[in-house]
Amino acid sequence: MIYEPPAIYGIIGNPVAHSLSPVMQNAAFKALEVNAVYKTFHLADAEELKLFMEDLKEDNNPIFGLNVTVPYKEDILPYLDTIDPLADKIGAVNTLVIDHQRKIHGYNTDGPGFLSHLTELNFDLRGKRIAILGAGGTARAIISVLCLLPEGPERITLYNRTRSNAESLVEVIGKKINTLKVTVVDEPEDLNIELADLLINTTNIGMKADDPLLIDPGSLHKDMLVYDVIYAPKETKLLAQARLKNARTSNGLGMLFFQGVLAFWHWSEVELDEKTKKIMRKSLESGNHGT
Repeated sequence: MIYEPPAIYGIIGNPVAHSLSPVMQNAAFKALEVNAVYKTFHLADAEELKLFMEDLKEDNNPIFGLNVTVPYKEDILPYLDTIDPLADKIGAVNTLVIDHQRKIHGYNTDGPGFLSHLTELNFDLRGKRIAILGAGGTARAIISVLCLLPEGPERITLYNRTRSNAESLVEVIGKKINTLKVTVVDEPEDLNIELADLLINTTNIGMKADDPLLIDPGSLHKDMLVYDVIYAPKETKLLAQARLKNARTSNGLGMLFFQGVLAFWHWSEVELDEKTKKIMRKSLESGNHGT
């Protein structure tokens, strides 16, 4: 890591104000006494992204690492000098490393972060039936790593309100990864959630109090895990309904934590000790007030 002058790290996207990544990463910098700060960079559109990335190349730019969130995980690809093999297969990047020559290197920590959280939850993916809501960048990363597992799920069923987007997603992933186990369906009812072992919401529907439920709560059952990548609020309507059905539930705070630890490693090549990880996790939990 860079110690003098203070290095800047951060997250780019639209929106970014809600992100808890600054809370987590700044807690890590403080714990390790690293002279660095993590900031949010709101980029309103593709033109602002272009200007930001061009400026990132300048020798006097103090930014050495970034996270990338919606809607730029795919738009960022043309600006990279190198891309990690996993990120290349996924076709999306959420972590950037900028070296001393101002070369930009892209990685994807979303997929591995999700798998690490499932491992922590003691959820064994082997032979499981998985239903997924949404066809954005997060779904792309999750579906990709699920399909890459040597002993992965039995089948993956995908629903998106615009079916063509889901079909396009699977088609693009399928150019580099075997997606034969993935099926796109027309309606939420076609997900057969009553037979699923794992339901994953990768959409942002559930962040607002008046957001609708995308699925029939009657299809939820006690023998499944319902996973919502949303972490604010802590419990979405989907998770609340699942809890009423005695299903296991989890929000996406654990996924955020694990992808953040991996991003820190890419930036520093430092394996975080357990004490620092606990500080990062606690900072996330303290910063997530459910609003």
